[in-house]
Amino acid sequence: MTLPTPPVAKKIPVTIEQLGRTRTDDYHWMKDDNWQAVLRDPTLIKADVRDHLIAENAYREAMLASTLPLQTQMFEEMKGRIKEDDSSVPSPDGPWEYYSRFETGMQHPLFCRRPRGGGAETILLDANALAEGKAYSEVASVEHSPDHTLFAYAEDAQGSEVHQIYTRDLNTGELLPDPIQSSNGNFTFSPCSCYIFWTNRDDNGRPDKIYRRPARGGETVLVYDEADEGMFLGVGRSSDDAFVVISVQNQETSEAWAIPNGAPTAMPTVLAPRRVGIRYDADHWPDGWVFRTNDNDAVDFKLMQAPTGQPARIAWRELVPHRPGRFIEGFDLTSAHLAWQERAEANTTIIIRDKAGDEHAIAADEPAYALSLAGASEFDTTVTRYTYNSPSTPTSTYDYDMGSKARTLMKVQEIPSGHDPAGYVVERLNAPAPDGQLVPVTVLRRKTTPVDGSAPLLLYGYGSYGIPMAASFSTGRLSLVDRGWIYAIAHIRGGSDKGWGWFLDARKMTKKNTFTDFIASAEHLIANRYASAGRIVAQGGSAGGLLMGAVNNMRPDLWAGVIGQVPFVDVINTMSDTSLPLTPPEWPEWGNPIEDPAAYDYMMSYSPYDQVEAKPYPAILATGGLSDPRVTYWEPQKWVAKLRPATTSGNPVLLKINMQAGHGGASGRFDYLKEVAHDYAFAVWAVDRGWETA
Repeated sequence: MTLPTPPVAKKIPVTIEQLGRTRTDDYHWMKDDNWQAVLRDPTLIKADVRDHLIAENAYREAMLASTLPLQTQMFEEMKGRIKEDDSSVPSPDGPWEYYSRFETGMQHPLFCRRPRGGGAETILLDANALAEGKAYSEVASVEHSPDHTLFAYAEDAQGSEVHQIYTRDLNTGELLPDPIQSSNGNFTFSPCSCYIFWTNRDDNGRPDKIYRRPARGGETVLVYDEADEGMFLGVGRSSDDAFVVISVQNQETSEAWAIPNGAPTAMPTVLAPRRVGIRYDADHWPDGWVFRTNDNDAVDFKLMQAPTGQPARIAWRELVPHRPGRFIEGFDLTSAHLAWQERAEANTTIIIRDKAGDEHAIAADEPAYALSLAGASEFDTTVTRYTYNSPSTPTSTYDYDMGSKARTLMKVQEIPSGHDPAGYVVERLNAPAPDGQLVPVTVLRRKTTPVDGSAPLLLYGYGSYGIPMAASFSTGRLSLVDRGWIYAIAHIRGGSDKGWGWFLDARKMTKKNTFTDFIASAEHLIANRYASAGRIVAQGGSAGGLLMGAVNNMRPDLWAGVIGQVPFVDVINTMSDTSLPLTPPEWPEWGNPIEDPAAYDYMMSYSPYDQVEAKPYPAILATGGLSDPRVTYWEPQKWVAKLRPATTSGNPVLLKINMQAGHGGASGRFDYLKEVAHDYAFAVWAVDRGWETA
C-alpha cells in the first residue's frame, strides 16, 4: 500500500529578537501581511500560501478517503436526530410573541412573530434567502424595537465577524436604506425606539467605539470611544428599559456607562470608574442599580445594589452575599423578582428571590447536568424561563412562575430517529491533579459499553477565560457513543467549573495547571478502566486548541489522536503581534511577552508551536478557517508544517482549512454537522490506525 505524499512546506527562517531573547520561525512566511484585507476578501490571500493550503486540504482528503462512508453515515445519523422543522419556544413581549423556526431541508432559520395568544405568522427574516448565492452567511443577532415597528439583524457574510446591520420596517416589510457597516454584530434600540446604538469594529478587528443614529436612518454620532485597545465593548438596554448601558471589560477589569431613556442623545456617564482587577456587571430595576461584582475579595462574586442617582461604589449595599465556592454566573431582573445562576462542582443551581427577601432554589438531582437560566422576556412578569439537559437527556424548556413556584413544560427536544436516555450512563469522576486539586470529569457511555479499558474514548477540554464546560446534551456525540465509545469532558482549571477561583488558578503564570489537569483526567480515566493509553482521542478548539497542542507535546503517549480545532498554538508570536484583534485584550489572560521577560519565558515554555520537537506524536488533525479573525489560519498551518517533519512515529499530521469560513466553521446547520462527522470519523480512524489498513 502506498500512502499519499504529504506537502512539504518550504522553510524561510526569520530570526526574531525580543527582550534579549532570540527565536527562529521557519514558517513566518505563511502569515499574509495583508491579513486584514484577506479577512474581508479571502481571494486576496498570497498565492504561495493559498497553494500550500490547497495542497494540505488535498492531502488530508486523500488520507481520509477511506472514512468517507463513515462520514456520510455519521452525518445522516446526526441529521436524523434533528427535527428539521423545529422551532423555538415563543418569547412573549407586549402584544406579540417572537420565535425562530426551521423548515425541512433548510440550512438557516426563519425569524418570526405572531400575535400573542395565536394568530397569523409574520416572517421577519428568512435567513435562507439572505444566504442564497453566498458561500457563508451567519445572522449573529436580531432584535425588534421596543415599539415593535422595526426589526434589525446583523449578518456576517464572510466568516470574518465583520457584520452589517440591516433594519426592516415592520409596517411596510421593506428594508431601510443605508445599512450600518463594520460592526462586530452587537447593537440595540433605545428604549424609546427612536435610535439604534451599535459597537464598531475597527480595521484590526477590535470593538473600539459605540455609535448612535436615528433608528430609521440619519446622522451617525459617536457616543463612546474607548482609549484602551485591550478592552471589549458592548451595548444593550437595562431590564426595565430605563437606560442604555455600555459595558467595557477585559478578562480582569470592567466598568459600565449609562444613558437614561429620557435623554437618549445624552452622552453616557460612568456608573463606577474602572479599577484594575475589579469586575462588575450592571442592570437596573425601579429600586435602583444591581451589580454583580468581585469587589473586596469576593472571588466568586456577590450582588450589590445602589440608588439610581448614586451608582458609585461608595453607595453600594449588599444584596446577595459572597459565598466562597458558589460562583454567581449571572442574574436576571423582573419587576418583582431577582433570579441568579450559581455554579459549583461543575453543576448549576438557579436561585429565585422576591422583594420581601424570600428565596428558593431550582436544582437537579443527577451527577452531571446543565441547568441554564434563560431569563424573562418581559419585565412586568412573574414568569422566567430555564432549560435543563444532561449528557444523556435532551433539552427540556420550562416556564417558571417565580411567585407560585409552578413550572410549565414548554418543549422537549425531539429526536426524530429515536433516543432512550435509559440506555446511557452518566457519571461524574474526580481526578486528582498533581497539586491535589480534584478535577471533575463527566463521563457518558452506553450501559452496554464495558468499563475494562477496551473502549475507545474521546476526551474534550477547553480551560480558558473562565468559560465552563457544561455537562450538556449533544446529538452529535451519540454517533461515537453508540459505536461503543466513551465520551468524557474534563472540567479543568482555567474554566469556572468549580468557581471563579478555578479560573484564576490557571492563567498567566499558572496556566500550566490547565494542561496538567487534562493529563490527570486522562490518567484517572485509564486508572479506572474507562480507557487505555493510546486509545484516547483528545479534542479541543480555539484556546482549547492551545490545550491540545500543549498536551500533545507533554504526553504524546496518551493519545491515539489529537483534534485541534482552530487551535491557538503560536502563542509567543501571536501575543507579540499588537496588530492582531485579540492580542492586547488577552494580555490579562496570558501575559505580555513584549514587556515582561518572565511572561515571555513562561509562555515559551508551553507554547505548542515553539515546543515541537522530535518525538513520537499521535495522529493529528488541525482545523482552521481562512476568514478567522480570532485564531488566524496560519496558526494551524504553521503547527502542521512544524509537526510533520518532527514526528518520529510515522503517524499522519493532517490540516483542514475551510477556505470559505471563519472561527465557527460552516454557517449552515447541515454543513456544520458534516464538519462534526468529519472530525469524529478522524477519531475512529486514528484509534483504528486506518492509514495502515486503507
